Amino acid sequence: MATVSRNLPSRPHLDVPKREARELLKQFRAGNPEALDRVRRQHPRFKKTGADNLATAEFRLSDAQLVIAREYGLSHWADLKRRITSHSLAQALDAAIRADDRETVVRILQSNPQLLHIPVWSGNWGPPMSHAANLGRLEIIQAVAQLGARDFQHAFDRAVLQGRLECARWLLEHGAKLAPGIIMGACETLKASGFRFLDELNVPYTDARGDRLAPLALVLETYCRNSAGKHEILDLFEKRGYELPDTPIMAVHRGDAGRLKEHLQRDASLIQRRFALGEIYPPELGCGDDGRAGMHGTPVDGGTLLHLAIEFDEQEIFDLLLARSADVNARALIDAEGFGGHTPLFNALVSMPAACRRQRDGAIVRRLLAGGASKDLRATLRKFLDWCETPRWHLAREVTPAEWANGFPEKGWVNEEGASLLNP
Repeated sequence: MATVSRNLPSRPHLDVPKREARELLKQFRAGNPEALDRVRRQHPRFKKTGADNLATAEFRLSDAQLVIAREYGLSHWADLKRRITSHSLAQALDAAIRADDRETVVRILQSNPQLLHIPVWSGNWGPPMSHAANLGRLEIIQAVAQLGARDFQHAFDRAVLQGRLECARWLLEHGAKLAPGIIMGACETLKASGFRFLDELNVPYTDARGDRLAPLALVLETYCRNSAGKHEILDLFEKRGYELPDTPIMAVHRGDAGRLKEHLQRDASLIQRRFALGEIYPPELGCGDDGRAGMHGTPVDGGTLLHLAIEFDEQEIFDLLLARSADVNARALIDAEGFGGHTPLFNALVSMPAACRRQRDGAIVRRLLAGGASKDLRATLRKFLDWCETPRWHLAREVTPAEWANGFPEKGWVNEEGASLLNP
């Protein structure tokens, strides 16, 4: 299901989250499934409430405000209000931390000590010390700690997640703990250096609840596209005793072109086969079984190996499939509601690799066009837009690949150079 999480807009105003809270309250009372799911995910009182009981539960505006605050990464509505009120100062603090300007950071915080405990940019990046940990600013971390910062644990989590190991070591020596679930950050970002660091410290491969499959599922399902890091991390899982299935899909996840070639030699029809989401993200490895597993730009459910090689940014596998005459116009399966039917060209134009600043040069699109990919085939698609100011479904009916890219609301997910090759 959707995991709504977003940053504040560049010029936040309290009227916006107020309106969002009222709208969420209205949707909840109308029984909107998406609203009910958001409440269950973000509100501690409703996390274990079943769907039937949740729909009839008492839910007030203050509850909706709490959900909205947490979707922005803050703990409470009051924190959100303080963050918006202090926005101009937070911007100056962000700029100083990014510039590694320790003196300016200290000066701002000495004059405005309330900022020590308020997220600078987003709830995920956290207050000043954690914000500095994301960027590897060790001297700023040390200075902010002296001023009274308390977010050692969050800062440590962020340092590991970003692979800022010098910062992580200092924070571990000054108050951070190897808490259960600490491995999850490196799984999210596919930072092999951070993952190795924790592995060498012999941390358990579990989430905060002790689920040993949750980290593996996150590696497979994450939005991040760092194929080399993913391959190394999956190797470390195997060394820890995890049994990774010997399937064509796992060969794609692991970037193992040699193993995929062996599968294709045994069964040549695999190159044209369509794969269901449950095969791409196996529930037996901890992945979701609700039909919404994984994060993508263009959907991958019902796609071919070529669709997947593009979305997972596996260049060697992509090359192998083209060399094996994979159909560049293969259509994904169409689901019961009429969505699907898209070719690999759609995936090359709107994707997580593009969102992660990869595949931005149009090379994949050029290769597909050179192999005979059609610019004119149409498909009907839908995509839940997450991590944005207004989370929602985006629907596109009977669009060409260029129309899919041109009409996609999140422009950062679009391979603009690739799209330019299709536009007149």
